[in-house]
Amino acid sequence: MWNKKSALLLVFLLQFGFSSFGQSIKVACIGNSVTFGAGLVNPEKESYPSVLQGLLGPEYHVKNFGLSGATLLKKGHRPYCKTRQFEDAVSFKPDVAIVHLGLNDTDPRNWPDFKDDFEPDYAWLLDTLKKQNPNVKLYVCRLTPIFNGHPRFKSGTRDWYWQIQERIVAIAKVNNARLIDLTSPLYNRPDLFADNLHPDKEGAAIIAQTVYEDLTGNYGGLKLPEIFTDHMVFQRNKPVKIYGIANADDKVTVVFNHKSLIAIPDSRGKWKVEFPAMQHGGPYTLNLKAGSKTISLTDILIGDVWLCSGQSNMAFTLSASETGKSELADIKPNNMRLFKFTQYAETNNAPWDNKTLEQVNRLKYFSGNWTPTNAGTAAEFSAVGYYFGKKLTAESGVPVGLIQLAVGGSTIESWIDRYTMEHDEQLVDVLADWRKSDFIQEWARGRADVNLKQATNPKQRHPYEPVYNYEAGISKLIEFPISGVIWYQGESNVQNVDLYKHTFPVLVQSWRQKWGYDFPFYFVQLSGLNRPSWPYFRDAQRELQKAIKNIWMAVSSDLGDSLNVHPKRKKEVGDRLALLALKHTYHKNITAEGPKALRATIKGNEVVISFDSAKLFTANQQDPEGFELVTDQGIHIKSKGRIVNDKMIIPIPPNKKIKGVVYGWQPFTHANLVNEVNLPASTFSLAIL
Repeated sequence: MWNKKSALLLVFLLQFGFSSFGQSIKVACIGNSVTFGAGLVNPEKESYPSVLQGLLGPEYHVKNFGLSGATLLKKGHRPYCKTRQFEDAVSFKPDVAIVHLGLNDTDPRNWPDFKDDFEPDYAWLLDTLKKQNPNVKLYVCRLTPIFNGHPRFKSGTRDWYWQIQERIVAIAKVNNARLIDLTSPLYNRPDLFADNLHPDKEGAAIIAQTVYEDLTGNYGGLKLPEIFTDHMVFQRNKPVKIYGIANADDKVTVVFNHKSLIAIPDSRGKWKVEFPAMQHGGPYTLNLKAGSKTISLTDILIGDVWLCSGQSNMAFTLSASETGKSELADIKPNNMRLFKFTQYAETNNAPWDNKTLEQVNRLKYFSGNWTPTNAGTAAEFSAVGYYFGKKLTAESGVPVGLIQLAVGGSTIESWIDRYTMEHDEQLVDVLADWRKSDFIQEWARGRADVNLKQATNPKQRHPYEPVYNYEAGISKLIEFPISGVIWYQGESNVQNVDLYKHTFPVLVQSWRQKWGYDFPFYFVQLSGLNRPSWPYFRDAQRELQKAIKNIWMAVSSDLGDSLNVHPKRKKEVGDRLALLALKHTYHKNITAEGPKALRATIKGNEVVISFDSAKLFTANQQDPEGFELVTDQGIHIKSKGRIVNDKMIIPIPPNKKIKGVVYGWQPFTHANLVNEVNLPASTFSLAIL
């Protein structure tokens, strides 16, 4: 049977002058302990060269020339060029040479002193192989990962590793070698690296599959990412990006909006086309063809795409919300589309079975597809997201696509990418042994322990683990243009307010960097609940608006439930987020936020709190509640005040020295200050000026 492997073999045979299929293509796998198969039970059968031999078949002769501890650098502590393995590799006169060296060069004995030799030493190695066989096909590998648990990680290995990675890319280009990316397939799989450096049997098989695909160009044919389905929404006013995977020699034809574009897959099988930006409208059809495969998607709209992310209050369903039953009974056809990333298993209070543990490790935790909005699809969708989208659709006239990617109980660290976490000098330590770390909330660690009770892998993954939800979910979306994000999260980080003040801006900025533009980010302040740290956390969230551009906060403290972390009044939350978006993204001339406290001063025997331009009222026309004066001894005094000319006036008790004022400082607060459109003021703390 004629296939891509046979075609590649013919190319080699013709190139090398072979007269028959009797001679095999010789493949030399040159490298260090990862190539050799260190740590594997049976390297002769489980190392990546051995697995590669099985994938390529008898037409190839694959030989393992790996040596543990070997450096690429000639002056390194164990230079590969001075070993028997290198001599044997050269004598083998390979037709294909795959070089994976550089991991051991991160040793402090090597890189700090000899890094300038890395590129010339690599070129010398490649030239030596060429001299033995001028027609040799050279492949240079980006390195397999070194994870943060490595003992030298922070002391130098982390930074030197990425410096070497940059040089390897340049080396491949300058020396006319093909680049094989062994980083990406394994960088999100720490569970396969027991010692943080050497992959296990499954990891070795992934390396072999990656090399096989690069050698043969066989990537399984035409495929689109999961976000491309019938009923989808493309972001308006941005280029319409369509991308996917195809076999290396397949031309991809893409037809959209009566226009046709051609894409040629790169060496990794990736392809992408961009159609011109479009205004909102539809429906459209998308047709693709590559080789013998075709894909056709229908009922596609152009509109605004919003990512709805966070933890359980974002995942809280419309059907369970206070107004959900009546809403579902009255849903009418509309231009809102829903994509819910459903979890393979909930993070409920029960152990996961072995299949679930395996799916989680392989990052196969989320799945979904686009649907029209009707009673059946909306019932289990995010209530906050649904009401947000409904209001935007109604008031903007633009179709809205909502992507729900939220995990109950998830930590903020689980939503940040690994590279960002590794290179942040505070957050890198959060990665270490997270299930025993005080950086992670005790409740979250305890729930993970329950879910992972039957796990045998000490590096078993979980959605509360730092970086997991990014790797399993967000990473699927970063090439897909969006209008912005709505975010409801924090309940699983209230144990460390100060760390959250650092981490939240990192999350926002890292996502914007991944997407490549500063999209708006609207988030929900935590509600009222009888937990001591919540006032401090709400105030920190208020202050975060000043730390990051183009973010706005919806207050929800008046919608809380003193005994339930999942209050049911979600319509108001979604509507408040929509008001913020209508004002700041859609540029409507509306009031979208409650009163904002600006400063507190003392005049005579009264504290005067000034606000922005809002008119001040109280909810239900009751007396103002929620204000406390703070004495110079740190004592909080509950205080009655009055509204005068849109300022709050609070009398100072006799013989008290006041240094500050707080509002809404009870965990479950009855604070009732609102503006003229009944939007509430945030919890706040102000020092006396």
